[in-house]
Amino acid sequence: MRFGITTLALALAVTAVIAAGLAAPGQLVAIGCGIGAIGVGKVAFSRRSASGAARLGGAAAITVGAIGMTLGAVRVAVILAAIGHVENML
Repeated sequence: MRFGITTLALALAVTAVIAAGLAAPGQLVAIGCGIGAIGVGKVAFSRRSASGAARLGGAAAITVGAIGMTLGAVRVAVILAAIGHVENML
């Protein structure tokens, strides 16, 4: 079985979305995999010689990776806001 760059991009994107819902280091993994999915998806989408399905997969990886990265970033922002709130309470 041969895996291409589109498969890698989609795997990174799905990992980003799943990691956004996991415990403590999950949000950081989500941000990293999301950035990776966006980059690899851009490469997969930019290849003019690729089939339409492969290019569509690259575009999907960019979208899903951006969603996963955004979810991870929101979790980091919420954690930082909670730390600031606890600091003000002390």
